[in-house]
Amino acid sequence: MESWQQSVVARRRLVVRGIVQGVGFRPFVYGLAQRFGLGGFVFNDSDGVTLEIEGSVSALDAFEQTLRSAPPPLARIDAVIATTVAPRGETSFHIETSRAAAARNALISPDVATCDDCLRELFDPNDRRFGYPFINCTNCGPRFTIVLDVPYDRAQTTMRVFPMCPACQAEYDDPLNRRFHAQPNACAVCGPSLTFHWWSPAPLPNLPAAASPLEQAVFALAHGAILAIKGLGGYHLACNALDHDAVARLRARKQREARPFALMAPDLATIRQLCYVKPEEATLLEARQRPIVLLDALPGAPVAPSVAPGYTTLGIMLPYTPLHHLLLRAYAAAMPDQPAVLVMTSGNLSDEPIAYRDDDAAVRLRSIADGALTHNRDIHMRCDDSVARIVAGGVQLLRRSRGYAPEPVTLTLNVPKPILATGGHLKNTFCLAKGRDAFLSHHIGDLENLETLTSFREGVRHFARLFDCEPEVVAYDLHPEYLATKEALASDIPLKIGVQHHHAHIASVLAEHGIAGPVIGVAADGTGYGLDGAIWGCEVLIVDLRDFTRFAHLAYVPLPGGDAAVRQVWRIGATYLHRAFGNGFLDLDIPFVRRIDREQWRLIARMIERGINAPPTSSLGRLFDAIAAIAGIRDVALYEGQAAIELETTATPDPHPYPFALLPGTPMRIDVTPTIHAIVEDIRAGAPVARVGGRFHCTVADMLAQACEQARATGAPDVVALSGGVFQNRHLTELLVQRLERAGFRVLLNRRVPPNDGGLCLGQAAVAAARLLEQG
Repeated sequence: MESWQQSVVARRRLVVRGIVQGVGFRPFVYGLAQRFGLGGFVFNDSDGVTLEIEGSVSALDAFEQTLRSAPPPLARIDAVIATTVAPRGETSFHIETSRAAAARNALISPDVATCDDCLRELFDPNDRRFGYPFINCTNCGPRFTIVLDVPYDRAQTTMRVFPMCPACQAEYDDPLNRRFHAQPNACAVCGPSLTFHWWSPAPLPNLPAAASPLEQAVFALAHGAILAIKGLGGYHLACNALDHDAVARLRARKQREARPFALMAPDLATIRQLCYVKPEEATLLEARQRPIVLLDALPGAPVAPSVAPGYTTLGIMLPYTPLHHLLLRAYAAAMPDQPAVLVMTSGNLSDEPIAYRDDDAAVRLRSIADGALTHNRDIHMRCDDSVARIVAGGVQLLRRSRGYAPEPVTLTLNVPKPILATGGHLKNTFCLAKGRDAFLSHHIGDLENLETLTSFREGVRHFARLFDCEPEVVAYDLHPEYLATKEALASDIPLKIGVQHHHAHIASVLAEHGIAGPVIGVAADGTGYGLDGAIWGCEVLIVDLRDFTRFAHLAYVPLPGGDAAVRQVWRIGATYLHRAFGNGFLDLDIPFVRRIDREQWRLIARMIERGINAPPTSSLGRLFDAIAAIAGIRDVALYEGQAAIELETTATPDPHPYPFALLPGTPMRIDVTPTIHAIVEDIRAGAPVARVGGRFHCTVADMLAQACEQARATGAPDVVALSGGVFQNRHLTELLVQRLERAGFRVLLNRRVPPNDGGLCLGQAAVAAARLLEQG
């Protein structure tokens, strides 16, 4: 006898929100309806996916349970709103055309690396898409970078100019096909195509003019050329990573003196010829986001030394588009006697945003590249590669962009009014927050010029339209000279909320872990505008989302010349010696002091004495610079953080910290004068730089951990959140985490957003939301 659940016909309307467009969700729903014998329909709208199902109550329940528990691999369900509606007697199920909705809550999938099924077809001579560089399906391919608006349909993407041929249309219309409603679906008959351009006035001898664009590009790369290659979110600049002359030419033309270049290799086997690869690193390399992953290089790794000068790591990624796979495989065949590894760096001059429009690339990159491998599928929104590494047992994002953006971070608090958080000056990203979603942008870059500021503004407009988030509140950094701050203050957004830099760093950790606080927050970086007008940068705070108190900080020293000392790191090194030894430091018999120009120092000492352009700083980043200079690593940095990075690279683990002092007060001050004395003694005794670096790292971990223990002794929680650019230092981060956990603390790190200023906007948005909720 049938139960009533099996015999009674009912009908339900489900509104599904989350990342449910462009990920094969409607075909998935269609398949489920067929499986459970249900009638009804499904369509995309700007609210997400709406469907109605009709059948027995037990079948409806089974359908809904499966939909929630086993969605497609690229989907993310944030909410399912179910209502009962009147049955219509419908027994068949169909997919309807997309509609508009009153609310716009649809989420857009990030771009996704080529899936295994498409790769098999790409290299199958019997497949109709054999060798087609734009193959994709509902499980992979471009998404965010080609979307013009929602709902996500072909007419709302840059693929709208490519009508499908009958074969592609048949796949698109077939509910049982992997390309059912795959919006970028295409083939060589109807889709985008490649073009090769030779830009250099010097001809490339024997360049096969009759060959395909891909074959011409491979020939050029194999013969030392630099090429601009159009990818998913912009152009790369590529050359043979083993060719020192080609890499040196790329550095000179790109005006990038020393920052490391990213690499691309065809497979893990090739990467293992260059680097140590742990299992968790292999998993990260092969993740669908395909970030650049920082790996420890093998001694004598066969790449040009100029790829990553001064580093013991290499940043490498695997191919993530069909074009990359074809290019790297063909390049490997052309260069059988060496690892097939290409430099694959952002297509721009240093400090400019990545080129993504063809006409712009032809102008801006022509002075750098000898030629270009390009195509006619437009990129609507630029999106740089993401960068990640494994730190303290988990993924640490150093740049959150392609593959991750624009997927939102889900907040535990409900944002009462739409918020724009404008982020910081360096490594800028912005955030739009509404409801429980915080939409972090792709990497914008350093806001140093009009081009990058324009990119910021374009991105904000695009996100506001996509996610129907017209901000009523703007959150910003307190630094009055940051362009992001000036944009916020000049905007017509009615409510403006300033958020202290280091509060935002710690709040970003709280937001992504779903914690309101309070916690002990250790924020350490190069610079952040303090409440007293000083440059903060080594702060032990008691933090909740709404506010913070400053429990301890690194004792202030002058920063002579302000920003000039960020590059001329000898200035801060000399300043720390002057603080520790007085004017007599010039008599110290160590190489660093002997290199100091006395006349330059006299000018700097006068600046310090008179307080002219010598702001006080508690920056841990600048202390790292100072020790690097004193230890003899470098006196002048070619880019911010270079000296500190090389100090980390040089250091060997050493369990013996130098002495330091915690000076009582409100706030407590961390005095490293004893540290400086001991380092000088080590140098005078002939200690190797690696030992000095190792002991210094141990010292910093010890002093921060002791400050946290002092905070706990006064009643602070036993939870510590770590954030700020200094925690990109893997050696220090892992030392401090171990030290804190041994002391009984629970330690939280940024995992979904970077610890550097690329994660700042999430913290700003969370602080602003918490303050709005407090105000009611």
